[in-house]
Amino acid sequence: MKTHVQNRNERGLLQLQEGAFMYSFRSVMCTMLLLCYHTFMTFVLGTGKGNIEEAERLLKPYLARYPKGAIFLFFAGRIETLKGNIDTAVSRYEECCEAQQHWKQFHHMCYWELMWCFTYKRQWKMAYFYADLLSKENTWSKATYVYMKAAYLSMFGPDDCKPFGEDEVQLFRSVPGLKLKIAGKSLPTEKFAIRKSRRYLPSNLVPLPVPPLEMMYIWNGYAVIGKCPDLTEGMLETLTKAEASLASQPATELLPDDQCLIKLLKGLCLKHLGKISEAEDHFTYIHMNEKKIKYDHYLIPNALLELAVLYLDNGRKEEGVKLLEKAKQNYKNYSMETRTHFRIQAALHQARSVPENGVHSGASAVL
Repeated sequence: MKTHVQNRNERGLLQLQEGAFMYSFRSVMCTMLLLCYHTFMTFVLGTGKGNIEEAERLLKPYLARYPKGAIFLFFAGRIETLKGNIDTAVSRYEECCEAQQHWKQFHHMCYWELMWCFTYKRQWKMAYFYADLLSKENTWSKATYVYMKAAYLSMFGPDDCKPFGEDEVQLFRSVPGLKLKIAGKSLPTEKFAIRKSRRYLPSNLVPLPVPPLEMMYIWNGYAVIGKCPDLTEGMLETLTKAEASLASQPATELLPDDQCLIKLLKGLCLKHLGKISEAEDHFTYIHMNEKKIKYDHYLIPNALLELAVLYLDNGRKEEGVKLLEKAKQNYKNYSMETRTHFRIQAALHQARSVPENGVHSGASAVL
């Protein structure tokens, strides 16, 4: 059944590719759909290995023909982001905002991307600035935007002046009241932000250790900075300081959750820096301590997923597939579960696409 669905997906992509290179109105629509697929769908819901070369090939003729076309500048910025060229991406998004003033929603898409670009660079004030703009101008998810504002404020140093006199604790406390339902459903990212914000409701609150870096993982941002060693090393430094800060504070019931979160994020940085053994130890730590985790149960299947991808990337296909199946079958009802399952399926597809020593293991039967 899964093979049948995969074949249908591949046929659909092939038809879009054929349509993209025909000279008709439909070719533009096919190109837009493929650009969305290669730069967003496969990245956010996959393992961060989108086909950037194909996206560039699709975009090139349109960008040449319409150098000031906002939508093409936006995708150009997105491609540069995924390549790890963050400064170039920022320039492209700024060009996109300048190219037109009538469709503000397009500006908001750029603000969202700019917010993450400055997060990758650990420029918390600039990231806050764009989160603040979104919270004031866009209605997609006030809860998410205000959560991100609070998250960035929590990363400010003791000597940093907080804009508008805002306080992260009050902002976090306001997040649950901003919940929005679309067709009776809450947005997954919003639900995640609300659940994390509840830590700030008691008077004896326990602050989140690195909230913007945790949300960055939800959006697969470590696959972006992984293309740039300087950004990855900087992020690892921030996480190491947060880990030391946790160790110096009195232990609470939430300490294992926070320790495992930082282990997961540090493991991703170490993986992208080529420190495979250390990364493996960090991912394994979470699995070994899963019974100590009180609230952030999503960390366990995601740690298994990241460990499995690490194994697949290093030729340990059989071990990787077993971990993916374990993450898929053994854990339920955790935060961002659907997104994690999409990523697991993408990793399983990766495993099927790369036979181990030319011999198909049990992965083909699984898929």
